[in-house]
Amino acid sequence: MKRLKRIFKGFSIFIVILAAFMFFNNSSFFTKDSENVPFLLAHRGMGQTFSMEGITGDTCTAERIFAPEHPYLENTIPSMEAAFKAGADMVELDVQPTKDGQFAVFHDWTLECRTNGKGVTREYTMEELKRLDIGYGYTADAGKTYPFRGKGVGLMPSLDEVLHHFPKAEFLIHVKSNDPAEGVQLAEYLGKLPKERLIQFTVYGGDEPIYSLQEALPNLRVMSKATLKSCMLPYITIGWTGYVPSSCHHTQIHLPETYASWMWGWPVKFINRMDGVDTRVILVAGDGGWSEGFDGEQDLERIPKKFHGGIWTNRIDIVAPIIK
Repeated sequence: MKRLKRIFKGFSIFIVILAAFMFFNNSSFFTKDSENVPFLLAHRGMGQTFSMEGITGDTCTAERIFAPEHPYLENTIPSMEAAFKAGADMVELDVQPTKDGQFAVFHDWTLECRTNGKGVTREYTMEELKRLDIGYGYTADAGKTYPFRGKGVGLMPSLDEVLHHFPKAEFLIHVKSNDPAEGVQLAEYLGKLPKERLIQFTVYGGDEPIYSLQEALPNLRVMSKATLKSCMLPYITIGWTGYVPSSCHHTQIHLPETYASWMWGWPVKFINRMDGVDTRVILVAGDGGWSEGFDGEQDLERIPKKFHGGIWTNRIDIVAPIIK
């Protein structure tokens, strides 16, 4: 009986010591505050925002925008200029392949929602896509008025035009399909750029094209659901030790705020650990399902005071002046 008591006492002491280690090793209370301000990622540049209520994968968001507060349309060079001028550190953009082997910067798979065209970008050359009016379908009053109709002709840029217009800017490039051939095509394009330029890009999208891209350009920072799982699951398991799995190195993590508190060391030590392995952490609003952003002062109040990672926003014009 005495031996059992000694074993139980020893085990209890071990548990207490382990719990204390886990707490102090992952607590941000005793970590020096970073002097860095949060990194701001402008989703699609400056664009028209819309209600997220009841949204699905088939929702035409151009038909449900809020009353316009600025003249910019997403994924255009003017919208990106406005975003960088407002204080964005990086701009996210969407790419779609064209019939003539280029990449159009455009969000939707089909053209009907936003433009006066029909079909998919893959059925058009870049020259043909430029003839479309990308502001054609926007309405804030259920079709009574179309404030951007006629103002978007020629505004759909190619990826090549964007990168030439912003030779030193950082971009998050979104591959919209799960076609591995699209990853190969993008790798061929990006592979022609200088190495110092590639450092300024992160590419994310479907598992298949991102795998193809990573195979061709192993030094490029990429992200997909597969890369996130390969990093986050092991980290949740052993991150309490302070160890960062190799699958978390040199990548980008889009972390929904709903799950952020699950990360060992959240917020400061977690961010510091990822910084130490050249990985950028972007905090996304909500559960990460529909590209929700921190778009106003009330949204920013939910972010921990010591947080110095990246912030995903759809309203860089509102958020940047508050943060910076």
